[in-house]
Amino acid sequence: MGRPHFRYSPWDGSQAGFELDAYDVLEQLTDDLLYNGDLRSALRRMMTQGFEDASGKPTQGLREILKYLRGARQDRLDRFDLGGVYDQISGQLNEVLQMERDALDERLAQANAMDDGLPDADTDSAPMDSRSSELIRASSLEKHLELDMLPEDLAGRVKGLENYEFVSPEAAALFETLSERLREQLMSNYVNQLTDAVQGMSGAQMDRMKDMMAELNDMLGQRQRGETPDFEGFMERYGDMFPGEPQTLDELLEIMARQMAAAQAMFNSMTPEQRDQMRRLSEQLLEDMDLRWQMDQLSDNLRQAFPDAGWGAHYSFDGADPLDWSMASSIMGELGDLDQIERMIQSAAEPGALAEIDFDRVRELIGEQEAESLERISRLASELQDAGLVEHREGKLELTPRGMRRLGQDALSQLFRKLDKDLLGRHEVDSRGFGHERSFQTRPYQWGDSFDLNLERTIRNAILRGERSPVRLSPDDFEIEETESVARTSTVLMLDLSLSMPMRDNYLPAKKVTMALHSLISMQYPSDYLGMVVFSESARVITAEELPSVTWDYVYGTNMAHGFQLARDLLRKQSGTKQIIMITDGEPTAHINRFGVPEFHYPPVQETVDATMLEVARCTRERIRINTFMLEPDPALQHFVQVMAKVNGGRTFFTTPET
Repeated sequence: MGRPHFRYSPWDGSQAGFELDAYDVLEQLTDDLLYNGDLRSALRRMMTQGFEDASGKPTQGLREILKYLRGARQDRLDRFDLGGVYDQISGQLNEVLQMERDALDERLAQANAMDDGLPDADTDSAPMDSRSSELIRASSLEKHLELDMLPEDLAGRVKGLENYEFVSPEAAALFETLSERLREQLMSNYVNQLTDAVQGMSGAQMDRMKDMMAELNDMLGQRQRGETPDFEGFMERYGDMFPGEPQTLDELLEIMARQMAAAQAMFNSMTPEQRDQMRRLSEQLLEDMDLRWQMDQLSDNLRQAFPDAGWGAHYSFDGADPLDWSMASSIMGELGDLDQIERMIQSAAEPGALAEIDFDRVRELIGEQEAESLERISRLASELQDAGLVEHREGKLELTPRGMRRLGQDALSQLFRKLDKDLLGRHEVDSRGFGHERSFQTRPYQWGDSFDLNLERTIRNAILRGERSPVRLSPDDFEIEETESVARTSTVLMLDLSLSMPMRDNYLPAKKVTMALHSLISMQYPSDYLGMVVFSESARVITAEELPSVTWDYVYGTNMAHGFQLARDLLRKQSGTKQIIMITDGEPTAHINRFGVPEFHYPPVQETVDATMLEVARCTRERIRINTFMLEPDPALQHFVQVMAKVNGGRTFFTTPET
């Protein structure tokens, strides 16, 4: 068998391995999720602000993407002038008129040459009689006058030239070509998806277009009545008219609605005079009343089916580059797509909603980085679900047990990173006893010890004593392994949710510590009991599953007495060393009165202090230690917890949110 072969290449950025994974996402959500307790809101803020993957590669947030999107739209408006559409048609008509006038002037020159007895310049024929030249001159002047009398407006000129008998064959052919092109463009203005089918359309093909629109309107009516349209049959008859090959009726209608809305937006963006000219030109060139009715009916139906397609959009073009008709249609389509992408981004409540965006279109209109960022954001929720960290419960995205454990680990790792920066050492406890945790230390065997021989040390002692093969052991050679004393601990975490916690910026670090303690205790000491109590004006017991979503209470009051009471109730049923770990930033300002109702007083009244100290004394009698993390440096607030620690024998850690 041959050896396996491996190929290595320089890193060029295309290799996989540094993509953002679900655990990276959850880690970056930790602070926001712990602070607000709402996974959906935390994801929404992450979508808005952006994030980084494991390699430090940034992903733009929706706020930044919207900034680039609006910039791309404004660039188009600052560059182009929509008046070029009207000017282009006017210019082509002027070219037709000039060709005709040149032909008339040439005829006048021929007539004048006849009167002077000169031969015709083109034919070298003999001079014609004066009567013929006079008729030619009169006819040419009459046609000049007829051209001079044409209306100034675009539609009037087109109508006048349709009834005009051209002298110049070239001018007549150019006008006929221009009229056909205008009809095609007006048809494309209604149904832009059919541009290819409209080109060079004959009378019979125009009738087929009319039949197609009639069937499309019928299918829309059937769908509104709850019937099932025959889309497959429709595509068999007219599929060649749809280059994009839409697969469903909805797909076809959405494409047509978006493009017809873009055409309407171009019409809306013209000046009132230009709009009037275009309307009259459309009526002049599209004389088939049935065709116009079908197109108007289709437009109305699509407006009802897709009211948010941007039918009322209006753009103010301030640029200098004139747009011809085809360029204007393309630019209006781009602006419509930019508007649609913006609406989809703004309405996306969860990352999955962004998956409906055409990322290739974003890449074309805005840029590669923006499209890649949108695509990565759209996968956030699905990656969390695939990793088993979140799930949908009753239509709401929530953390799974695995996600909660991971959240605790992330909070704990952040605390450990902080400890590493502070260069805190280890505090070893010289405690030995019976148990199963090895301390990796040995000592000579004494009568009554558990017979946990360390064979390596025992045999070495015999050899050092002079024994050779075979090695004979004596009781003096025996050396046993020491084990650490193992005790079960029952702990209740008490977290202050009073309004002062977020007001003093203490809430997030306090909750992070709570999550870290829960993670540490549940992972490192799985046999321990761990309960949780939160308190503000009153206290309540919560489960581990509720902890990530817990947030502060919008009420005043710090009811430590009620919290100690609930913690005692939990610990009364447990064994081992019992302790309460309380995280707070204040002094007791509330208690449960004799009517069983929470009562708040600030500054604290003696009744509140007495009720709290009574619970502290009860905890002390039941051998429950109260250890307090005090987050507020105010000496007056610190005084109470110092007295409480002195009575109970617990410990108090005076700290700050930063440490």
